[in-house]
Amino acid sequence: MEAAPFASPSLPSSSKLSGLSYLSSSSLISLPKNDLRRSKFKSPRNLSVRASSNSDAVVTLLDYGAGNVRSVRNAIRYLGFEIKDVQTPADILNANRLIFPGVGAFAAAMDVLNKTGMAEALCAYIEKDRPFLGICLGLQLLFESSEENGPVNGLGLIPGVVGRFDSSNGFRVPHIGWNALQVAKDSEILDDIGNRHVYFVHSYRAMPSHENKEWVSSICNYGDDFIASIRRGNVHAVQFHPEKSGDVGLSVLRRFLLPKSSMTKKPRDGKASKLAKRVIACLDVRTNDKGDLVVTKGDQYDVREHTKENEVRNLGKPVELAGQYYKDGADEVSFLNITGFRDFPLGDLPMLQVLRFASENVFVPLTVGGGIRDFTDANGRHYSSLEVASEYFRSGADKISIGSDAVYAAEEYLRTKVKTGKSSIEQISRVYGNQAVVVSIDPRRVYLKNPNDMEFKAVRVTSPGPNGEEYAWYQCTVSGGREGRPIGAYELAKAVEALGAGEILLNCIDCDGQGKGFDIDLIKLISDAVSIPVIASSGAGVVEHFSEVFTQTNASAALAAGIFHRKEVPIQSVKEHLLKEGIEVRI
Repeated sequence: MEAAPFASPSLPSSSKLSGLSYLSSSSLISLPKNDLRRSKFKSPRNLSVRASSNSDAVVTLLDYGAGNVRSVRNAIRYLGFEIKDVQTPADILNANRLIFPGVGAFAAAMDVLNKTGMAEALCAYIEKDRPFLGICLGLQLLFESSEENGPVNGLGLIPGVVGRFDSSNGFRVPHIGWNALQVAKDSEILDDIGNRHVYFVHSYRAMPSHENKEWVSSICNYGDDFIASIRRGNVHAVQFHPEKSGDVGLSVLRRFLLPKSSMTKKPRDGKASKLAKRVIACLDVRTNDKGDLVVTKGDQYDVREHTKENEVRNLGKPVELAGQYYKDGADEVSFLNITGFRDFPLGDLPMLQVLRFASENVFVPLTVGGGIRDFTDANGRHYSSLEVASEYFRSGADKISIGSDAVYAAEEYLRTKVKTGKSSIEQISRVYGNQAVVVSIDPRRVYLKNPNDMEFKAVRVTSPGPNGEEYAWYQCTVSGGREGRPIGAYELAKAVEALGAGEILLNCIDCDGQGKGFDIDLIKLISDAVSIPVIASSGAGVVEHFSEVFTQTNASAALAAGIFHRKEVPIQSVKEHLLKEGIEVRI
């Protein structure tokens, strides 16, 4: 269904999130004063743990107010369950089944849990061996401490320290994508998934040790073995995101939620062995004359500026297409609002609605980009990029893609060599983690006779320029490719990584819509320069272009739009080809 426009929002200075408040001026998430008073009315120690009077169809959800937990909610409802939100420590202690989908930074989460009295309630609940499922940060917080912005003390229920992945051995951090599980013992909730791919997105992990071995139910390898899940009695936690792991992830949630007697084991033989290369479907969306969002695609990158000579085509409605791409096997779905740089970002409520509706039935990661930045509205009200991003996260986005604003931030950083903490990249990554921040780079090739003729990084290109030039540098652009900036793609990539970006979406104006293949020279330049994942974009026309970019560069993922929209190249055909070429993908 198409999202209909409605009244412009009036976002308060602190967005109300499940009884908690998001403070944009701080790296922490705190409670408003009335909630702080409420949390002190009774100490968890004075509360008795009793069986919940709720029916078996109700799940208690601890949403402390950071990041996208809408997908967890949607998955729970998709499986036929109702949700009760935690408002007080008593809600935790009286839960029948408790899910804690931790999102964001370790320190921010512990700050909330400690200030509200929920940390003590969580410990009491888990120590009573009540049914519990922690997700991602919800697993990490069970450990003694974390090195993330720390050391920061955790709940201390499991021995061990949560540390950052080591990128010195060539592995990219954050660990983003579909990786293989190795089940270490009877885990109950993992019984039917075998060696299948599940979706991870994190920079920190807990390591298995002699002290915590009784807890470890599965491991995953990324440079070293790390803990992918734990189980002791009725207490479960997973580092991956089941709500973003497709049918396999829904199976994990179903096994936790449904009574054991109603489930039968259906083992599946999987062939997953390592981190898979991702195939991403992109939807370029724009607002039509009626104010609705439509999916469009032309043959040139400059269709972002509508012209009669190269008319933008309407290729469908975004929610429907996203659902179809999910069924077709896309590993992620990306929404790019190609007119977002012109408008009031939070006035774009159709985009927020698209995310809400899409996330109801699309259980793989959703990324949204276009116009995410600090801005001041017509009434003089200032909005930080953090406030803007929070609305997209709460509407269903898993990752935020920043374009033009990242270019300006990189220019300032390279000029001053100072991290101010005020850029959109720094604001969002500080609270949500760098894995939630994607920087979209839109460069165009500028040919050179001599690489020393330009201050920015130049490379020898495989295809000479129009006058026989053997070198080129890649000039970054803003405003949908309409304006060139005095910064190269190489310099921009290095700068945004330093500022806190967790992934790079690398487009190429010269190749977009041409169907002649990705710009291998550009992608190799950038993927060799940074230690964060790089998504190759622009130019795919046949399945061979995907194997080419994965074998000739260090790209972690490849994205396409037009060929998927027009059904010229099915997503499954791409994956079948990659498998034949010996490239691991999720099936």
